[in-house]
Amino acid sequence: MSQARVRAPELPPELEWFNTERPLRLAEQRGKVVLLDFWTYCCINCMHILPDLRYLEDKYGDSLCVIGIHSPKFPNERVGDQVRKAIARYHIRHPVAHDPAFRVWRTYGIRAWPSVLFIDPEGYVVGVLPGEGRRRQLDALIQRHLEAAERKGIVNVEPLPLRRERAGGGVLSFPGKVAAAGERLFVSDSARNRVLELNRYGRVVHVYGSGTPGLVDGAGTEAAFCDPQGLAVAGDYVYVADRGNHAIRRIDRVSGEVHTIAGSGRQGRLLDVESDRPLEVALNSPWDVAHHEGMLYIAMAGQHQIWRMDLVRNVIGRFSGSGREDIVDGRADQAAFAQPSGLATGLAWLYVADSETSAIRRVRYSDGLVETLVGQGLFEFGDRDGVGREARLQHPLGVAYDGSRDCLWIADTYNHKIRRLDLRTRMVTTLPVDCPLDEPGGICWDGRSLWAANTNRHEVVRVDPDTGACEALEVTLPEADLLL
Repeated sequence: MSQARVRAPELPPELEWFNTERPLRLAEQRGKVVLLDFWTYCCINCMHILPDLRYLEDKYGDSLCVIGIHSPKFPNERVGDQVRKAIARYHIRHPVAHDPAFRVWRTYGIRAWPSVLFIDPEGYVVGVLPGEGRRRQLDALIQRHLEAAERKGIVNVEPLPLRRERAGGGVLSFPGKVAAAGERLFVSDSARNRVLELNRYGRVVHVYGSGTPGLVDGAGTEAAFCDPQGLAVAGDYVYVADRGNHAIRRIDRVSGEVHTIAGSGRQGRLLDVESDRPLEVALNSPWDVAHHEGMLYIAMAGQHQIWRMDLVRNVIGRFSGSGREDIVDGRADQAAFAQPSGLATGLAWLYVADSETSAIRRVRYSDGLVETLVGQGLFEFGDRDGVGREARLQHPLGVAYDGSRDCLWIADTYNHKIRRLDLRTRMVTTLPVDCPLDEPGGICWDGRSLWAANTNRHEVVRVDPDTGACEALEVTLPEADLLL
């Protein structure tokens, strides 16, 4: 880190602030260590740094001031109200300043998401730590600078004027994904850290997870999840991508028991591994799962790869993707994904919503070969129908295969739309739905209807694929005390 004594430039007054009663000034924070976290809410690496910041906030209390500087990648992320919802969804506790014009980013010479800029208690810039996985470095630096400030008698422990953004919602709070099976519907109630099983009328018939984040196996509400996302139903089991725990969980629909079947609970960074001890393998933000012929496919969003678990042999490993964040087709070991977040199984291909490239990809079951159906690059996005790569999406998180129409249904998340991709002609069209969508994160097809997790409206909607007629499912709990 640089040793130059450079006074931290003041934050511009026109920023939009969240989680605070008033805008903050750096000059008021003298006597504290200040961390400026440059992030954008779509970015999986930015999500990974949030637990580290929470740990440091808990450890150092009011002698540490963390300020999130939201520097958006996508047009949808430039909207302040969308940032507000993301702050609530991620349970962010520190103040956040929204900087859609990138003024603070340019002032401090930031080059990548995420980056943490360190300001010492005297108001001088110590340096920038780019990337994730910096907890130990930050912890040591904070401790050293606070000890020095204590010796000088300048420590400031004045509380910040915090005012938390609330998650909201009724029974559901920011649902991530949805999966249909017969007369049952499974929903990952992500912000409440649980999975709900509903009947077709919306009545909750089973709750899996206590609502408190954790990695705990057990029956029903004795179990614990952390930001569960993707779901896959196979016979008597529901497989869950337990994103925040970096784990794959299995719900037994008969007994109600939840078991961890893969993941050590720690975030991993192994790019190429195959193991017959899946509980010892550190996974990296699995965002979705799909089941096909005894194989569980995993969208490993944090590692930009597709993994596969043989459920018979109990072996897990990389299936496709080099681990490089990019859009590259070809052989399994050379192809590249960028935060794959949605999966759907077809006849010969696995379909992938590759969110950071705003792309739809497909992977051949037989050898992991990758082809791109829609999408051009990490910074090629928009809102446009068209054939193949002429079309533009914006950070899609969900995809569903419809064999009867030979098409894919796409949750075009940041465009707040449902798109149809004809697999024969490669034509992408918009389905005109008659209800408001707000960042739909998951979609599934049950042979009769489309179901979408309308994430930012805290609801699940049923959509007629022919007419676009749309209705929100009225989700009800049998007992009021189950609402967590």
